[in-house]
Amino acid sequence: MVRRCISGRPRRRFAGKRVRSLLYAAIAAFLLSVQAPAQTRASQLQPILDAPLISQEVVGFQLSRYLMERVPASPSPASEPEWTRAAKTIRERVLNTVLRGWPSEWTDFPLNAEERGFAGEGGEGYRIRKLRLEVVPGFYIAALLYEPEGVQHHAPAILNVNGHIYGQGKEIEYKQKRCINQAKQGIYALNLDWLYFGELTHPENQHWFGAHLDLVGANGIGLFYLAMKKGLDYLYEHPRIDRDRIGMTGLSGGGWQTVLLSALDERVRVAVPVAGHSSLVSRIEDFGPGDIGDWEQKGTDVLSEFEYPHLTALIAPRPLLQIHNAEDIFRSHRVKHGNFDALAPIWDLYGAAGHFEFHENFDPADHNYQLDNRLKAYQFFAKRFGMPSVQREFAVGAELQSAADLEVGLPADNLTILRIAKKLADRIEREKIPTEQEALRSWAGAQRRVLRETLRYEPLELDRAWFLAGTRMKGLDTRSFRFDFGNGLSATGVLLQAIDASVGVRPTSIILHDKGKSAVAEAVSERVNRGERVLAADLIFTGDATLPGRAPERNIQVLAALGERPLGIEVAQLLALAHWVGEGARLETYGLRSQVAALAAAALSPASFSDVVSHDGIDALADLLDAPVRHPDAPDLFCFGLLRHFDIDRLAAIAAN
Repeated sequence: MVRRCISGRPRRRFAGKRVRSLLYAAIAAFLLSVQAPAQTRASQLQPILDAPLISQEVVGFQLSRYLMERVPASPSPASEPEWTRAAKTIRERVLNTVLRGWPSEWTDFPLNAEERGFAGEGGEGYRIRKLRLEVVPGFYIAALLYEPEGVQHHAPAILNVNGHIYGQGKEIEYKQKRCINQAKQGIYALNLDWLYFGELTHPENQHWFGAHLDLVGANGIGLFYLAMKKGLDYLYEHPRIDRDRIGMTGLSGGGWQTVLLSALDERVRVAVPVAGHSSLVSRIEDFGPGDIGDWEQKGTDVLSEFEYPHLTALIAPRPLLQIHNAEDIFRSHRVKHGNFDALAPIWDLYGAAGHFEFHENFDPADHNYQLDNRLKAYQFFAKRFGMPSVQREFAVGAELQSAADLEVGLPADNLTILRIAKKLADRIEREKIPTEQEALRSWAGAQRRVLRETLRYEPLELDRAWFLAGTRMKGLDTRSFRFDFGNGLSATGVLLQAIDASVGVRPTSIILHDKGKSAVAEAVSERVNRGERVLAADLIFTGDATLPGRAPERNIQVLAALGERPLGIEVAQLLALAHWVGEGARLETYGLRSQVAALAAAALSPASFSDVVSHDGIDALADLLDAPVRHPDAPDLFCFGLLRHFDIDRLAAIAAN
């Protein structure tokens, strides 16, 4: 039986009476008839439930070790033919992952570039054409094409992409200088705005809304890929651009875009990423699991088989200059081994060692694409494009324009990441839940298999329940545990029951709260006073077992990037705890995260629970889109494809059969 409490009153969500439920009820009635239940108060329990049972530093260390064991090994091919064959396979597999779940009519959407006039009077030797490019139907991005004067045909071009320039977009000073200089050198420079920046600054374009795309079964990273690819499509189709001389560059998130698109699309002939990527190993060693990068840099499953060294190596033997800064988040001396030293032999296999370079910036040494880095990039592009060497940068400060001057203008009803997710959700069609009992049981069994795959569920063994503390006073026995599982991760919990030596078997409740066990004192007191054993538990990512740092959702997303499902890990921990306390426990939850984890666990293993009661949950997974729920507030719920296959009522129906 699964119920949800509305205004404190339980309401049956579905009927599923089982013999064991009646048996547990009979045992409970008997026990209550032969003894007076313990009388506890929430205030008595609060200090016990408040006491931390594991530190965030330990949780972080455990997850770091867990991640390290799953990071794919860097590529080390023995010959050029071997890597050429492997690169083709890797490229196809990564691209399929990036675009998984996207409608083919969207991924194959033809180029639609709308011209919107020119920005001001331009400058000496160039003009700026305003464009808007349609990425998928109804979603446009703004772009500026810096067109060199006096160039008629077969000119080189560079795709200039944005990073995380908070509050600004394509108008940022160093990017304007770069594009103007490229144009003055005779190069077409395309300056793209990026999601949530410049003209795309909209609350619903925050990058973590990519998780809402994941929820409906379209890989969120796919939209970022399609947006940058549309700029490349434009340059490739331009009649005056030499298709064999197209480059790409950007800082930070722009550096990440440069590596990703250059790896997956060989039309990029020369790449210069600046401070935008590193191997997972160096990031975890430097920061622990917490700062692997922004949401899109950890796209679901994208790093499960091949991580950033593989993507970097896919660019070989094409020219690649990696620029990193000495005192940056991507510190040059930390990332060089995985990004460059370990990969240089691959360029050597092609006899192209001169095409692979590494530049370390010491001025200003922070996160930048300033003069030293720009000059190095100009020189690298000029050499590979067969153009005169660049020794200095044109002084163009007086030619920089304001955001208003460079505004392209997007449609008033331009889609956002969230609205795209809602459009995809509207396309979902599911088989109706059968009503005939035999068909219902068969359907539930098939759905259970789909749920296991969706959650990437693997059963967990409880290696040890570490008894950390206990009390026996005022008629109450409490025991606090750290639960260590076979995968090296942990949960915590407090087991509470009345002191009564004459009682051998008690009904048991497991209680979960999104805010952790410290928030369930009232609920625990009520169940103990009914004569029950109660386990107030904190699954990983909750309460005691919260990860360190200001943005723990970043840690959780790394698991998804490596092919895991955080929700599946939580469910596995919950089922292991249910086995530990004994089959048929009552399960009570507070909050939407605990609600969904509990329903998923009950759906996978109906025998583990006699009853599931949820408070303060959601009626449907679509509420995550409609509210909307922020990814940082419930990162585990944005499990890839969960909404495509399931909903709250469907999970409840599976759990009942």
